[in-house]
Amino acid sequence: MANLIETLAPFVGALLPELETIYKDLHEHPELSMQEFRTAKIVADYMEKLGYEVTREVGVTGVVAILRNGEGPVVMLRADMDALPMAEATGLPYASKVVAKDEDGVQVGVAHSCGHDMHVTWLLGAARLMAEHRGAWGGTLMAVFQPGEEVGRGARSMVDDGMITRFPKPDVILGQHVMVGAAGTVGYRSGTILSAGDSLKVKLFGRGSHGSQPQTSIDPVIMAASTTLRLQTIVSREISPRDSAVLTIGSLQAGTKENIIPDDATLKLNVRTYDEDVREYMLGAIRRICCAECTASNAPREPEFTTLSSYPLTVNDDATTERLRAAFEARFGDQAYETQPAAASEDFSVFGREWGVPYAFWFIGGTERAVFEKARAEKKINQLPSNHSPLFAPVIDPTLRTGLEAMLCAAGAWLSLGAALDEPISEAA
Repeated sequence: MANLIETLAPFVGALLPELETIYKDLHEHPELSMQEFRTAKIVADYMEKLGYEVTREVGVTGVVAILRNGEGPVVMLRADMDALPMAEATGLPYASKVVAKDEDGVQVGVAHSCGHDMHVTWLLGAARLMAEHRGAWGGTLMAVFQPGEEVGRGARSMVDDGMITRFPKPDVILGQHVMVGAAGTVGYRSGTILSAGDSLKVKLFGRGSHGSQPQTSIDPVIMAASTTLRLQTIVSREISPRDSAVLTIGSLQAGTKENIIPDDATLKLNVRTYDEDVREYMLGAIRRICCAECTASNAPREPEFTTLSSYPLTVNDDATTERLRAAFEARFGDQAYETQPAAASEDFSVFGREWGVPYAFWFIGGTERAVFEKARAEKKINQLPSNHSPLFAPVIDPTLRTGLEAMLCAAGAWLSLGAALDEPISEAA
């Protein structure tokens, strides 16, 4: 009896033109985190026409679609829907020109510069093929379209909206992400595959004055500059070379005019770690150094700390990954490989942690193969447009096909198999 991907693979090619149209539409019409109303409606309407039980507005804009197909395991496939607050610079015919207001009311460009439009399209394609060919498998497929990954709130918002009690408990949770890498490749890994990510806002308080009278001030700009430099010593002087961590200050804001010493300054920083003990140490060291620099500057009060986002480690289950490895290698041969952990973060693992079930996450290469191989030969891979670059745009062929087949391959590693194919259902809108 053929496995699921071998059974459905002949039908993939005929579906790709429709999926490409969907992808380009989503790419051209991105939506900010927790504002994915248009995308969610497209997804929910599509899934309903395929015969799924669809629940809308789970955690604001999340969509959960369930297809029950007899006895067998429950497999959850997840895709994230949100875009980034940045302008696109790819020059593609379907490039985003969207401008929207963020949560602070600031007008920003909006772009799918992380690839979530591709993720949504993959899952729609997998959902359609599995709905049209129910004789090829048995069990329950739960397709989850998640909001707000880019702000680290989407998975949590769905959980807080009762997701764990409202829907069937999965036997396994699976997800994938388009990344820099040769298109057509699939990168898997057992254990830690994505870092933990913590973003903080630190407000430092001084005493403002005229620029000509610095002796009457407590200068928060100097305080912020000293803090910025000292924070970099945490990784270089306090973290073992055998461990790994990244600390980035991405924003330092203070003052409005060159001859006014302001009252306060604000730092926004991001931490990436691969070990929970290292993470806790880093967060404690950040607080210690910020407080100490304020004391050294005779600040009138301690700094104010605000958590902007917090992503847990993504740690793939060993047995789950081994099953995926066998399935991927059987389908993709040497184009499936063991990857290194990425210094990126996801809230995907929130679902597995909350349900207490195994999960696995993997990467799909989205860089034109010739471009990637040339960059690798010249040792310039780091110069390729990566996720969150205004120039990031996965090549559609073969990325669309590879991601769709990988998702079917992964689902098929759990879902029981049938012997007969059903006739395709009517065209979905």
